Amino acid sequence: MSAFADSAFTENSSAPLPAGHRDAAGARPWHSVTVTDDITAIEADWRDLEACALVTPYQAFGWVRPFVQTVGAAEGMSFRHVVVRDASAEPLAILPLVITRRNGIRFAEFIGGKHANYHMGLYAPEFAALLDARNMRQLLSEIGSVIGGLDAFIFVNQPTQWQGVANPLAALAAGPSPSGAYKLALVPGDGDGSLRRSMSSHAHKKLKNKRNRFAEFGPSEIVRAREPVEINRVIDAFLKQKAARFRMMGVPDPFAAPEVRRFLELAARSDGASAPVLELYSLDLAGQSVATYVGAVHAARFSGMATSFDMESKAARTSPGEILLVDLIKLKCREGTTVFDLGVGEARYKTTICDQRDELVDSFLPLTAKGRAFAWFSRAKREAKRRIKASPLALRIAHRGLGWLNRGRARAVED
Repeated sequence: MSAFADSAFTENSSAPLPAGHRDAAGARPWHSVTVTDDITAIEADWRDLEACALVTPYQAFGWVRPFVQTVGAAEGMSFRHVVVRDASAEPLAILPLVITRRNGIRFAEFIGGKHANYHMGLYAPEFAALLDARNMRQLLSEIGSVIGGLDAFIFVNQPTQWQGVANPLAALAAGPSPSGAYKLALVPGDGDGSLRRSMSSHAHKKLKNKRNRFAEFGPSEIVRAREPVEINRVIDAFLKQKAARFRMMGVPDPFAAPEVRRFLELAARSDGASAPVLELYSLDLAGQSVATYVGAVHAARFSGMATSFDMESKAARTSPGEILLVDLIKLKCREGTTVFDLGVGEARYKTTICDQRDELVDSFLPLTAKGRAFAWFSRAKREAKRRIKASPLALRIAHRGLGWLNRGRARAVED
């Protein structure tokens, strides 16, 4: 995702309601809306709300701030962090937004783009329970007025619920996202039992055979990168493995930009206020990384972001990435994690290991006439993508066409 920087912006807010104000259908369940482009100015509010809120790992302060400082800064993104407050100025919700300009349309979407699997705000649970579709439309209308100059809100890959509570924005959904997200409920302390419940006996047998063949290549261990030297080593391996994979596929490498590396480095280090949100793991064989895993963590949930393996390794045919994933699930069980998700998108290994899905939806909310046209186009595009993904034949044709197109672009650049 890319965006063009808007003009300088400091802070704005909606006029708070007079005491006792009621709209036609009853009391508005918030008092005011504040918007700022300075994420550090609301760090205390963000961290306080995050401690008790409905929030995915991708909206945790420790994930968003490194993204803003690296990928966001490099791509000139324009951020608007929205804080919804009660009459005591306590935060009820935070919506971390980026303002994007495309073809003359100025719209707001959640921060993270394709780097984030889940797009959602942070909501105090009791506040989320009060937000029906009518209130949510009213709140977004107010946010649009405070930001100013918006044509639309485009919110994709929103979970319909989180931690058993309905996601308020999902009430305005136009339809399902092209893909869902796969997850596995873990029983703390019982990794083997958790995997037995989700994986078939055939899958267990295949994995056991792969593990036995893998063991023939020498001693191995899972390493979590904590210190700067180890973080850099695992990131080096991850980026090298990813680059080789995308090169083989003939498609652009989304991890190639230096700011992506910097994001991984910052998010994987403690900021002094809390543990890092990003965790980096490597499966080392005789001291060399043969597979890596990047995940985001919040509360008792581990959310897989990306994985890779060394195609040049002599152990590549034993599926080291799958071995790392299964061992990581067992490790997280021992640490007390209760949900392990593998992110958005279809893949054989996801359906092999996971037995549940997070259903995701998209919302397209126009604020102007040209915003209505753009929202209609965006919705049609996402629906077409969903239909293609639902058809194995159409998906194969699309992948072949994309590969051919990207190879043609690569040859043009070389020429």
